[in-house]
Amino acid sequence: MMAVKTAQGSPSVGPPLWLLAELTYRCPLQCPYCSNPLDFAQTEQELSTEQWVSVLRQGRAMGAAQLGFSGGEPLVRPDLPELIAEARHLGYYTNLITSGLGLNEAKVAAFADAGLDHIQVSFQASDPELNNAVAGSRKAFDQKLAMARAVKEAGYPMVLNFVIHRHNIHQMTDIIDLCDRLGADYVELATCQYYGWAFENREGLMPSRAQLEKAEAEVNAYRRRLEADGSAMKLIFVTPDYYEERPKACMNGWGSLFLTVAPDGTALPCHSARLLPIEFPNVRDTELRTIWYDSPGFNHYRGDSWMPEPCRSCDEKGKDFGGCRCQAYLLTGNADNADPVCSKSSHHDRILAARRAADHATAGIEELTFRNANNSRLFFRG
Repeated sequence: MMAVKTAQGSPSVGPPLWLLAELTYRCPLQCPYCSNPLDFAQTEQELSTEQWVSVLRQGRAMGAAQLGFSGGEPLVRPDLPELIAEARHLGYYTNLITSGLGLNEAKVAAFADAGLDHIQVSFQASDPELNNAVAGSRKAFDQKLAMARAVKEAGYPMVLNFVIHRHNIHQMTDIIDLCDRLGADYVELATCQYYGWAFENREGLMPSRAQLEKAEAEVNAYRRRLEADGSAMKLIFVTPDYYEERPKACMNGWGSLFLTVAPDGTALPCHSARLLPIEFPNVRDTELRTIWYDSPGFNHYRGDSWMPEPCRSCDEKGKDFGGCRCQAYLLTGNADNADPVCSKSSHHDRILAARRAADHATAGIEELTFRNANNSRLFFRG
């Protein structure tokens, strides 16, 4: 599909290549780093099966090639096999991102029959006690182990994800050992990115620089060992940009490749963008093509004409696009500002203060604010 011209000052924009279908915000887990909105319980009614099918068809007609089923926990949607089958019929490469709770061998087989290409199972730690404490479920760890093995036995690549924070970063070698024993093909060790509940809990989750450097050294040592042993397991270590001097190129640029549809049908350029004071369209009311190419929300930060200094005259603006708009808003109150991760930002001192706080943080895991505080407090009290 040919690129089209969008708002004045914006470059030509191609189609969304990656569509993320956040089917629901419902989830059996209570993780204190959940990226879902803090007020997720107030979200309007979820899209129906028919509405999701329409979204998938519109996205594919525009050129979207990869499709992620996410949440919350997408397994709580009983229509998931139907949506997977429709996605296969349309020609998407499909990925299910799941906690593994609610999964069983029969569902794994049904998803394979429906044409699902890829399943990613998340863990919270390498041991049952910490894993279950973070998840807020006494049975989470054993269920995850069983489902990771079931996914592998069904012929899928085993893709495991661990969110890394100050309470499990000391387990890095143990985490990779567990993945190795399970026969994982890909392991994503994703250090917390501070949005949603993770931003709410940043002081209790952010590792110190010393912890981060030690963990990175352990990952690199394990990579060398895997290479020497001829293992095919791949380790992907994602560091928090709070310890960088230049911001990440968030989503490869606003409204460039990624299109997220939230459970209520709100269309977003990234899954965190609904926190911004910008009006985003809804697929119930507007066609996806119009949303992507013509809506003010998706054109808001395309190109560079919106940039104030220091981004406007920075010779790296074509690499990082000014950084993350959500992070700029969370840390400065103005989404137009340079991402404070950047050392050129006038607000960079807020990142430096967060680093200093991480060096002296003492809060235990039980002191964090969990996604469902009532359930989590009951879990810790036993």
